[in-house]
Amino acid sequence: MKKKNSFFVLLIVISCFGCSTKPENKDTASITLDTIAMKKSFLQSIRENPVALYILKNDANMEVAITNYGGRIVAMVVPDKNGKPTDVVLGYDSLEHYITKPEAFFGAIIGRYGNRIAKGKFGLDGNAYQLPINNGINSLHGGPNGFHNQVWNAQQLSDRVLVLNYLSKDGEEGYPGNLSAKVIYTLKDDNSIQIDYEAVTDKKTVVNLTNHAYFNLNGHGNGLITDHKLMINASKFTPVDTTLIPTGIVSDVKGSPFDFLEPKLIGRDIAATDVQLKNGLGYDHNFVLNKSGNEKIQLAATVASLSTGILMKVLTTEPAIQFYSGNFLDGSLVGKQGKAYAYRSAFCLETQHYPDSPNQPLFPSTTLAPGQKYQSTTIYSFEVNK
Repeated sequence: MKKKNSFFVLLIVISCFGCSTKPENKDTASITLDTIAMKKSFLQSIRENPVALYILKNDANMEVAITNYGGRIVAMVVPDKNGKPTDVVLGYDSLEHYITKPEAFFGAIIGRYGNRIAKGKFGLDGNAYQLPINNGINSLHGGPNGFHNQVWNAQQLSDRVLVLNYLSKDGEEGYPGNLSAKVIYTLKDDNSIQIDYEAVTDKKTVVNLTNHAYFNLNGHGNGLITDHKLMINASKFTPVDTTLIPTGIVSDVKGSPFDFLEPKLIGRDIAATDVQLKNGLGYDHNFVLNKSGNEKIQLAATVASLSTGILMKVLTTEPAIQFYSGNFLDGSLVGKQGKAYAYRSAFCLETQHYPDSPNQPLFPSTTLAPGQKYQSTTIYSFEVNK
């Protein structure tokens, strides 16, 4: 899919408003994503489908840039403890880079099935399905032409709401059924971004949608995330084999490096002698979330940067979350503003059903039948610890 680079790579432009010299006054500093230059770098057609960049803004100095190519979050700017605007997600400055550079998943909507399916095989009602193999011997994130590489129909309803729609046709990447998917991004004035997922099908299929944002609360490209303090509201996780497929066992985190019930530095135990850390080359595991009461959306995780004071909370209706510690980043990828993304310079917290659920009858089902509606909500919320 390489194309001739018909436009210049243009950088995010940072501009400040107001005249006060006090950096702690967050009203005096704002990063401006809504620039002609940045938008122009995403104007292109892919397979005759127009691509653009959409900017969401609130009244609390948070801005989010999203492209309808893969529904990707390109930038997410929040104020730090001094009011300094900080872009906390990894990404690229232009559509051309998303198309041609190796990392396919930065900020993208993942589907039809987030995470891995063993050997790309599963069965439904006696029918066998084969998916593309794109991760060792397994299928990952819906295959190479999954939702992350599709152009979504976009409608921006306001400064705060973007609606994306995509029809995944029967047989696309091996999945059965015509699946009509909708994703709604809503930016709120409490500095949270809510992601609502919906899907319906005309044939029984499997669905597991998520977003694959890579976060660094120090700012993208600004150091490692091993100094971030993480809490995951999960007493259990699903161990994996050497190909990162769950073994089918659900294990307690107590007494292991996977115990994040109390906040701890991501790097504290990451080098521990543990077969699971060896299999994942660090953390790349599914955590089973603790659920209580009847509330549909509950707290899944919190992460805090000790340097910027930025605190992110993750809330979700999903039963699990994948914590990935940036083990495959190696500094070769150069992202926004010419910043190289080093080893473990980002983390992902992908809300989800369990990996390989179609082949694991004891895991929560990911089957969607005609007449049913897939619905899921995840919120990434930001505040500061001063």
